[in-house]
Amino acid sequence: MPRAGLTPERITQAAAELADEAGFAGVSLSALARRFGVRDASLYSHVRSLDDLRTRLALYAGGELIDRIAAAVAGRTGRDALVAFAGAYRAYALAHPGRYAATQIRVDRELAAGSPVLRRTAEVTYGLLRGYGLREPDLTDAVRLLRSTFHGYCALEAAGGFGDPRDVQASWDKAVEALHAALEHWPREAATPRRPG
Repeated sequence: MPRAGLTPERITQAAAELADEAGFAGVSLSALARRFGVRDASLYSHVRSLDDLRTRLALYAGGELIDRIAAAVAGRTGRDALVAFAGAYRAYALAHPGRYAATQIRVDRELAAGSPVLRRTAEVTYGLLRGYGLREPDLTDAVRLLRSTFHGYCALEAAGGFGDPRDVQASWDKAVEALHAALEHWPREAATPRRPG
């Protein structure tokens, strides 16, 4: 029987808090059970497994991240939208390192297809890039460029990987400007025609 007061939502929120305190790798059912003052078995009425919990955490954190990005880019286009998108992404990654790490895990394809969070993430990201006149397959390539640049920079910054005295913010601003230039002058590829039938 489920313990009163425990819900999948409360457990996921507690996992998000734990992730920021102990790191994503520190999120476990045992640690959460201790936090709630219950036995591990009490959590299995609400989450199926550690993988299930981590997927819930990934979607929870992804929802927080895209909400912040969407609010930042609202009403903006082109360079202004890119700067706002990038700034919101980096701010979240640095403020919530454990939650951010959760957003990087691979989510089951079937679950991803039905997830409102992942659908909204795609809509906001592709909306930004369509403002540069991009269409498939260039959209996918541009998404990969943005994601790898933002993630790589944030991961290195969080780990203290930038030792040069050059201001880290100045380098970030320059990187975003370089992305803007790349998107404005994107080497477009002809869309692949679909085969009939």
